[in-house]
Amino acid sequence: MSTFDRHVLANGLRVLTADLPYAQSVTVMVMLAAGSRYETAETNGIAHFSEHMFFKGTERRPTARQIAGEIDAIGGEFNAFTGKEYTGYYVKCAAEHRDVALDVLVDMLRHSRFESEEIEREKGVIVEEMNMYFDTPRDYIGGVYEQLLYGDQPLGWDIIGRKDTVRGASRETFLDYLDRWYRPGRMVLGLAGRIGDDVVGHAQALFGDLAPAETGEPAPARPYADGRVKVFTKQSDQAHVVLGVHSYPLEHPDRYALQLLATVLGGGMSSRLFTEVRERRGLAYYVFGLNHSYTDAGSLYAQAGVDIARIDDAVSTIAAELRKIAAAPVPPEELEKARSFAKGRFVLQLESPQGLIMFGLRREVLERRAPDPEEVLAGLGAVTGEDVSRVARDLIADDRFRLAVIGPFDDPERFDTLLG
Repeated sequence: MSTFDRHVLANGLRVLTADLPYAQSVTVMVMLAAGSRYETAETNGIAHFSEHMFFKGTERRPTARQIAGEIDAIGGEFNAFTGKEYTGYYVKCAAEHRDVALDVLVDMLRHSRFESEEIEREKGVIVEEMNMYFDTPRDYIGGVYEQLLYGDQPLGWDIIGRKDTVRGASRETFLDYLDRWYRPGRMVLGLAGRIGDDVVGHAQALFGDLAPAETGEPAPARPYADGRVKVFTKQSDQAHVVLGVHSYPLEHPDRYALQLLATVLGGGMSSRLFTEVRERRGLAYYVFGLNHSYTDAGSLYAQAGVDIARIDDAVSTIAAELRKIAAAPVPPEELEKARSFAKGRFVLQLESPQGLIMFGLRREVLERRAPDPEEVLAGLGAVTGEDVSRVARDLIADDRFRLAVIGPFDDPERFDTLLG
């Protein structure tokens, strides 16, 4: 029996459910194949800005306070998130209040007013959120790294946008974006937990009158190269670095071998990077490695917050660990530890209704299928040591290294020599 049930309405909207009869709660979520890579240079930030505006008032619930008050009245939680390839909106509540959660969530998505006065007020909020993001190097370093990888195209732009595009947004900017991408064929309604009866019937009643429309797809990622190092100069007491390589897109046949490669490198407090960079050398407080894939691009990378005076040692040490895993097979016991770690973290992710439906919706939105979790566990279980070595050799080489740095530095060339 599959974990997820999947239904498609006549207009193309998909409904994904995971019934957990023992649960006392339900998570109701709508996720769309629309995010910041669906923007133009002139509208950069509108996907994230739209997410804010959906909470500001509808025809039936004219104010943000009224919307929040209905969720508070059932003891629920609601929020939203914007990525480069998807956007999600959710309510978590006691299962008995499912219909209230559905009604509020769909009302927000279908009937928000996007009043010009509210838009102008929210611009100040977004700009302050932007200032917080830029002032938090541990967060912003990821944006600097993706600028280096992808350049001036949507995957290289910050999700939060630019101050000039945010300040220049009008009501028409929002409506044009939503009319283009917020269409039923790009939309998935997901419920997990004690979901109750006739979910598909409710979905039909709430969404069935949405007209289907062809939306097309965003432009594919273009190859980009402009040096190996990007430095964002900022006076600080700690430097933040990301060192990595381009990797594989989301549905690549070696996705699970790549995941275990990333786990060996930087998953957990006994990983190679944590052991070498922090425990043995004391070069960083935090350090981790992972792979992040988009539908048509990806990167395997390490990130660390390091001692400014020893940044050269930190970069050299991380680079050496990447080279080492490409040069020599991963010992069987280390591979098995990484496999157990990856499986364990995946299972823990699925323990809550929210985590379970997040997994299913991400896969459904980005790949148009929601595999049973057993398929993922089997994929991880099938990876061999040779698979990991083959992927490491394919991806890791000195000329493929890309390094992003935030700190009191202004000379990228001083770091270039550290990459071999």
